[in-house]
Amino acid sequence: MVENNLSPASITSNLGTNFIGQRVIYYPSLTSTMEVAKQEAQLGAVDGTVVIAGEQTAGRGRIKRVWLSPKGSIALSIILYPSVVNLPSLIMLASLAVVHSIEAVTGLRSQIKWPNDILINGRKVCGILIESSVRGNTVDYAIIGIGVNVNLRLSDFPEILSTATSLSAELGRDVSRLRVIRQLLAEVERLYLALQAGGPIYEEWRDSLVTLGRRVQVKSGTTVYEGIAESVTRDGSLLLRHSNGKLSQIVAGDATLRA
Repeated sequence: MVENNLSPASITSNLGTNFIGQRVIYYPSLTSTMEVAKQEAQLGAVDGTVVIAGEQTAGRGRIKRVWLSPKGSIALSIILYPSVVNLPSLIMLASLAVVHSIEAVTGLRSQIKWPNDILINGRKVCGILIESSVRGNTVDYAIIGIGVNVNLRLSDFPEILSTATSLSAELGRDVSRLRVIRQLLAEVERLYLALQAGGPIYEEWRDSLVTLGRRVQVKSGTTVYEGIAESVTRDGSLLLRHSNGKLSQIVAGDATLRA
């Protein structure tokens, strides 16, 4: 069995980052890392502060969904203070950081499904949530929430058996959460610095999307769209081509891949 216990010292020791993960707040059990990170940000937490839970009992996904993070999974939130121009790119760099980290630690190849799901063999292994406070052109704070199914026993959760997977399920063995977390924090910082320097984050994210070129159904609010996912804009919106030739730009929604 791979390690069950995480600690701030085990995460930060020789991490090699300049700021992300240099301050870690760890809870063995927590309702939501996003809620604690929000409180910390409002109190002026240092840039790159990370809140991690050994297990998360009331995690939140997008569109007010529940995100399961039992023991053996990763649930963390990263506090940043980006410029408003870089805010839309946080979902892109977070997605890429997860993909890079999974491959570096396990050798598994994963894909990104618009806007924020990480898939392995067509099933969800990670969800990402971005929350921020913006006043005019000033970002008070932004929080990247990442939940990764690492050593999740899918048989314990039959309700997600057909749609979710875990790193351990794909490999047939347990995976070190500590290694994944440390790799992930390093990747987030590398990509964040690259973003600030004008690096090709958008282009790499776009080219990593399994959604593009596929027939999809997208639910955005109460509206349901269907068509071919043609491209994405630099702000992360999906460009959907309908059967009548019309093109829709969808800022936010939930996409389902069709056969």
